[in-house]
Amino acid sequence: MRTLAVDDEALGGKPDLSSSTDEPSHVRITAWLLDRIGTGRIRIDDKLPPEEELAASIGVSRMTLRQALGSLEAQGWIERRRGRSGGSFVREPKVEVDLSGLPGFTEQMRRANVRAGARVVRAGLVEAAGEVAAALEVAKGQPVIEIVRVRSARRQPLALEETYLPAHLFPGLLERNLSASVYGLMRQHYDLAPQSAQEWLEPEISSDEHARLLEVAPGSALMLVTRKAWTASGLPVEFAYDRYRSDRTRITLQTGLGTDTTITVEPT
Repeated sequence: MRTLAVDDEALGGKPDLSSSTDEPSHVRITAWLLDRIGTGRIRIDDKLPPEEELAASIGVSRMTLRQALGSLEAQGWIERRRGRSGGSFVREPKVEVDLSGLPGFTEQMRRANVRAGARVVRAGLVEAAGEVAAALEVAKGQPVIEIVRVRSARRQPLALEETYLPAHLFPGLLERNLSASVYGLMRQHYDLAPQSAQEWLEPEISSDEHARLLEVAPGSALMLVTRKAWTASGLPVEFAYDRYRSDRTRITLQTGLGTDTTITVEPT
């Protein structure tokens, strides 16, 4: 962690607040700080100078600076702490994972304005176990495609996908580029992309294997999303376990009157 001073090079090129523009000063200060963070001049975990000193160096009131810092805090870029060791600390905001409308991970990251990545851990044919067989409506022991991938954003592991597909519906899929969108492959080459799904969300403690793949400590909190998906004709084509890092993601879901979204709370 660095504690920045007002004359630190990282805070150079302060915003020009004298030019005529419709943007309020606090908006321009917010944009300036975001630019310094985005270009790496201000780093994650850096501590900004005291508010009074930073405001004076920019040439604004402390209230105006607080408006800018409040905006950054609302976006997740700043954490403000009280006390002797308090101050404004730069943080990396959580990635919004929007499950509305059955998006794949690539689409989720596009909505969050983040570039998605994928690393295939394993892919092959396995015998359908009880829960997988029931969800895909195939006999136990029948071959199904298993694809396990670590999905990344901002070059960091974000989610672990464990996906099962009926093998007889997707011949040759394992020979295709599985670092691409699986939903895209299902749609483009087989015309069997999911159109509806039921999803269950529940917290989970990471196993040693999941922790290693997601680069977290064993026993860390994860959010498990279990999904069963169907085509428009009602054919089950996917059963999946998606495990998200709770320290880097925030799951959102759009609901409202007149929508098809249903949230069910099941006792355990």
